[in-house]
Amino acid sequence: MLQLDPEQRARLIEIIRNLRERITQARANGWLGEVEGLQVSLNAAMAKLTNLNRATTDGRPQLVDLGMPIFTDLPRQGSKPLDDQEFS
Repeated sequence: MLQLDPEQRARLIEIIRNLRERITQARANGWLGEVEGLQVSLNAAMAKLTNLNRATTDGRPQLVDLGMPIFTDLPRQGSKPLDDQEFS
């Protein structure tokens, strides 16, 4: 788990402000792909700020849940390790 530092709140707000300005500029220039990427970053920054605002006031850092990784291509049971397989 990552910890959010409450002292970095002002920096996070500045990052959000900057992302909004960059989104406006990208829209004005017709850079739709750039807008989409910046929007993803803005959403993540906003989520961090929301978590920071919900942080406990007892001085302990707030933990951020990173989720559980999902492995979609697991080796089949009984298969040989990759080093032992022959390739042709």
